[in-house]
Amino acid sequence: MNQVTKVFYISVVVALLFIGWGIVPETTLPTWNLSNVTSSIQGFLTEKFGWFYLLSATGFLIFAIFLVFSKYGKLKLGKPDDEPEYPYITWFAMLFSAGMGIGLVFWGAAEPLSHFHTPPVPGQETMSEESAQSAMKYTFFHWGLHPWAIYAVLALALAYFKFRKDAPGVISAALTPVLGEKRVKGPIGTFIDFIAVFATIFGVATSLGLGALQISSGLAFTVDGLEDTFGLQLTIIAIVTVLFMVSAMTGLNKGIKYLSNTNVVLAIVLMVFMLFAGPTNFIMDYFTTTFGSYIRDLPYMSFRLTPFAEDNSWVQNWTIFYWAWWISWAPFVGTFIARVSRGRTIREFILGVLLVPTIFGALWFSVFGGTAISLEFFNGVDIFSDVSALGTEVALFSMLENIPMGAIMSIIGLLLISTFFVTSADSATFVLGMQTTNGSLNPKNQVKFTWGIIQAGAAAVLLWQGGLGALQTAAIIAAFPFTFIMILICLSLFKAFQEEAKKVDLKKKSR
Repeated sequence: MNQVTKVFYISVVVALLFIGWGIVPETTLPTWNLSNVTSSIQGFLTEKFGWFYLLSATGFLIFAIFLVFSKYGKLKLGKPDDEPEYPYITWFAMLFSAGMGIGLVFWGAAEPLSHFHTPPVPGQETMSEESAQSAMKYTFFHWGLHPWAIYAVLALALAYFKFRKDAPGVISAALTPVLGEKRVKGPIGTFIDFIAVFATIFGVATSLGLGALQISSGLAFTVDGLEDTFGLQLTIIAIVTVLFMVSAMTGLNKGIKYLSNTNVVLAIVLMVFMLFAGPTNFIMDYFTTTFGSYIRDLPYMSFRLTPFAEDNSWVQNWTIFYWAWWISWAPFVGTFIARVSRGRTIREFILGVLLVPTIFGALWFSVFGGTAISLEFFNGVDIFSDVSALGTEVALFSMLENIPMGAIMSIIGLLLISTFFVTSADSATFVLGMQTTNGSLNPKNQVKFTWGIIQAGAAAVLLWQGGLGALQTAAIIAAFPFTFIMILICLSLFKAFQEEAKKVDLKKKSR
């Protein structure tokens, strides 16, 4: 079970080829360099298949909600007598840290502020009350129920087949009911698992690069005389690589568990301080009214495209991009959530994965994005000029400059980014190890070490060449075939549940 599979060797070779392609200068390959090719493919997919991403993401949410209220919700992700391996707090911390922790810090102030200046709804006045309301509502939408439903569906399939049916903990194994065991164990299964590993490698490598950018930008923004250089970014990647490799070697129940709990404590400390140091009443009013409008308008937003608009780039650049991005992250986050969710019922699992991160994320964006918008709307502070001049990664630090004890909070923010950074990379090496050792729950350290080096190397090399955007786009392109795989997984799950219902009396207590 702990032996490396063909997927490992294929994925390592392809990863190295892509990294090599990414570092070739544009002058050497003016037309066929990685950035141009991936951008062209991604542009074609979002323009021609945006409706497909939109319908698929909404379909996954509808399927997850259906399972909550169905008779199948009583089934356990494990044997009848299995109990949850982790208490609720640790479970929430681990799935949240892996799911989108570093993204919340990166975009917490930046995304609402961006929508405030470029309204999601055509015809709305920039920096108006209406654009402020739309800005936060669409931020909730992009980080709320839809992404977590995508994660939940895949994690549910992996956990169910692994812990209840004793199948290998790889994505291809979850398709046995619809593809058959022969196809799953043949080239088709290998291709499915390769797509999952491909998306994970480049999605996480991109996040490592973006995390290094934000830490270096934050240090340069807050420390006088320190410049944001590639040397500083490389040093950060090297330090974090050592930390997450040490953590990865200690195993799931030590490194990742303790770091995840630390992340949540730091995040809550920073958020609570910001809530009371910032415009408290405004933040809570903003959160309450926006959450209400998010729930009210969720069906409309879930199917919103702009076919009659002259410029429909906003929906493509934000909503469609996000849905593809979350789907590309699903193999990584879904595998990790499945690994830590043994013993929970399907209903408990889906409600926990959907509701807790969505509510916490909404409160987070209300605190950070709300404070940034309040400073601009009521106080005339121009945070957006710093973002325009220095990049999205400085939005948090520019906002904290205008808050009491902002320097101390900037340090906590940097520490939080770093711990989220380590946790994401740590979790990714674990997941890549699982997916390339036929689902081993405890992959060998050599395998995790290999993936850790590849991820860190990819992030460093592509930061140097400015190719992170191309890598991110490559990961998102992998989301297109993986969307079809996820649709098949929904069919596979439903078929398996129907078979299970014939054997188990679901009217009784969960068995």
